Amino acid sequence: MDLRSLRRTLAATVLLVAAALVTGPAPAQAAGTGPCDLYAAGGTPCVAAHSTTRALFGAYSGSLYQVRRWSDNATTNIGVLSAGGYANAATQDSFCSGTYCTIVRIYDQTSRHNDLTIAPGGGANPTADQGANAAALPVTAGGHKVYGVYISAGNGYRNNATNGVATGSQPEGMYMVTEGTHVNDRCCFDYGNAETNNMDTGNGDMDAIYFGNLCWFSPCSAGPRVAADLENGLFAGGNGSWTANTGRNSAFVTAVLKNNGTSTYAIKDGNAQSGGLATRYNGALPTIGGYQPMTKQGAIILGIGGDNSNGSVGSFFEGVMTSGYPSDATENAVQANIVAVGYGKSVTFPMSGQTYRLTNLASGKLLDAVNCGTANGTKIDVWQNLSNACQQWRFTNVGPNKWTITNANAGKVLDAVNCGLALGTDVNLWDSLGNTCQQWAVIPAGNGRYELVVENSGMVLDDANCGTANGTEVQLWMWLNNPCQLWSFGS
Repeated sequence: MDLRSLRRTLAATVLLVAAALVTGPAPAQAAGTGPCDLYAAGGTPCVAAHSTTRALFGAYSGSLYQVRRWSDNATTNIGVLSAGGYANAATQDSFCSGTYCTIVRIYDQTSRHNDLTIAPGGGANPTADQGANAAALPVTAGGHKVYGVYISAGNGYRNNATNGVATGSQPEGMYMVTEGTHVNDRCCFDYGNAETNNMDTGNGDMDAIYFGNLCWFSPCSAGPRVAADLENGLFAGGNGSWTANTGRNSAFVTAVLKNNGTSTYAIKDGNAQSGGLATRYNGALPTIGGYQPMTKQGAIILGIGGDNSNGSVGSFFEGVMTSGYPSDATENAVQANIVAVGYGKSVTFPMSGQTYRLTNLASGKLLDAVNCGTANGTKIDVWQNLSNACQQWRFTNVGPNKWTITNANAGKVLDAVNCGLALGTDVNLWDSLGNTCQQWAVIPAGNGRYELVVENSGMVLDDANCGTANGTEVQLWMWLNNPCQLWSFGS
């Protein structure tokens, strides 16, 4: 395609998107041009395209992802409603009805079969990761109910044997759509190019988008921000610290990274619901050693660092990797295409100020303040229903799906002891300190059950060892896809 044809293609896309912005997202947008069609028109074709929400090619009619059912370990593929369209969430809802499901594979929509599966252990964490709860991130796209990928601490996906992904100093571009409100400051919520052996093998061996609050090179502007994980550093720009990268906390964020492999990289972000892209950095690759030229290895990761650093949290809806260094015009057209999707989310449960009893699915017992204690440091366990205020918990909204959980009897809040990050961190009652160690996300798992995820570590509230006896303590643990970490809400 010559330059004039490319300009006509991009201009037509922008005009279509402008019309969509005026009228709002169409409930059933017809198949047409997808992000990978735009990249191909720009001479930088997709070599990997992943999404659980929609087709990224206008003609794609295959599977988007695969879920595994807890009850019998059966699997099914979730496809699109029509070619170039949105995910058929009803297939998942029907298949997982009466039980729970895990996302076990995210299909590559290109012909290269660069699918993502649950990540094995690595240098930072030798334990294999877990797949995401398939029901945890319901959103709308194009007016349709779809599901994103909700990454808690311990979740991650990987492919170490890819086809066509950049290696060495070859150029590449990439983007992902994520949430600006589901972040922490742990390593590393990444999507992109990583090592093929799950280890940190040195500077320049990675080229992945990071999104979150972790400030690797001080000083940093307030996050969350898009950064380049080039291994042994999250680079906000330049040699790492780049305060002009002021970040973005919109509900949905388009995160963009490109790297020519020898001299230059660029970081952009945008509101995935409206407007264009902001260039946060466009300049020389780091000069601090090992990044000029790059030594990329060509694996693909999602939700983890190259060495399986898996303490970060984040949300993933779609993302691609390209061959070659995309033009600004192409990236602008892709952003317009994303905006036209009309991503949306509505969290209506729990009710702020409402008091609930929380019943653990595995034990059938209630979340309980030990001995009805009211002092700071009172431990938390599970106990049979005593119909008292020691087993009642009031939820107060403090941000987008962020809640403090106050014991009705003690007037103190549910707290991660000493803001612990280790598996098995205890939970107790403490005076409200206004920090993320006392803030919890309420995440749907299906069938009226929920995960409770503490914001500082991304770990979930867990019935220790799946105990069923009165007095079994609760703790924090990575998401394990089991009923010991699921809770129902009752009056």
